[in-house]
Amino acid sequence: MIHRRRSSKVVAIGSLLIGGSYPIRVQSMTNTATGDVVSTLAQIRQLADTGCEIVRLAIISPSEIEALRILRTSLRRDKLDIPLVADVHFSPALASAVIPFVDKLRINPGNFVKLREDNTPEESGKNIREIFVPLLKILKKEGKSLRLGVNHGSLSKYILKQYGNTVEGMLASIVDYLKIAQEEHFEALVLSFKANHVPTMVQSYREADRMLAKNEFPAYPFHLGVTEAGNAAYGRIKGAVGIGSLLLDGLGDTLRVSLTENPCEEISVAYDILQATGARISRTEYVACPTCGRTHFNLEKVFNDIKAATRSLKGIKIAVMGCGINGLGEMADADYACVGSGKGKVDLYDHGRCIERDVPEDEAVARFLKILENRKSGS
Repeated sequence: MIHRRRSSKVVAIGSLLIGGSYPIRVQSMTNTATGDVVSTLAQIRQLADTGCEIVRLAIISPSEIEALRILRTSLRRDKLDIPLVADVHFSPALASAVIPFVDKLRINPGNFVKLREDNTPEESGKNIREIFVPLLKILKKEGKSLRLGVNHGSLSKYILKQYGNTVEGMLASIVDYLKIAQEEHFEALVLSFKANHVPTMVQSYREADRMLAKNEFPAYPFHLGVTEAGNAAYGRIKGAVGIGSLLLDGLGDTLRVSLTENPCEEISVAYDILQATGARISRTEYVACPTCGRTHFNLEKVFNDIKAATRSLKGIKIAVMGCGINGLGEMADADYACVGSGKGKVDLYDHGRCIERDVPEDEAVARFLKILENRKSGS
């Protein structure tokens, strides 16, 4: 069952809005040294060209603050309005210092404040407040947003002692931060609950949604991702299963597909997941059967040729089916279809109506494209 999309708060990341009914945004993270301005700027441009909408950068030392300033200046000069996110661990001082030069800050509750194992809940809350409130004041003054990014692999010793490395611990690690943000009237928050174990990741987001409602917190936008998923086919499958499951639940407002590859590779996978779940349609939707002994034309070649000729189209559904046994039913909601009708022959359909019968397969693609062209021109 596909659920209606969760009604989350709208949060601005620079000039980009996420949450609410806005499109689910695709983001990635540079893997260059941020201080290497030339390489980092080149990768940001490559990501933007690939369709990335938000770029995150690792900030490790104060020396990289100047790099951020140069990067922002260069992007503005090039009229490339892509939001930048600073990812800062362990150093509240550095996190505060980078805020004027980025659109959003990401911190990890597991390592932002050092909490002792033997802290009482009151002491823990006090320690977080002392460090977190000044950060929120700077964010509010600068008009910037914040992602509280919980990671299953880096929960604090304080949380691990009480809850272990569990979903319950992931949620508990963020509650004090949410209470303080609410008391300080800071609502420009995005939340994430990432893990490399897909069932843990999926359960964390589902439980987080319930936890927010139960505690009467705002429905903050969710940033989805399976962290440390690996590479190649299995890395993509982990991302698709984890992110896709939540999108079908109606959860998710922005996402990153984490791959141990060039970050540009993450973008097409992200859009494929969004397309497959119906969460965001950005390209042609294709339907094609896997072929069987009833297929009597070169379905794979015809399908690939049609895809190559129509991949730039958006918002239409094209079906290429091996035969009419299941094909006619499976392609019923397609805008256009090519269905095997006999040895080396296909029938061509326009919105469920057969336009041409028994077309030789070597003429199928050209005549199929002619139908699309006639529809486009209104003839």
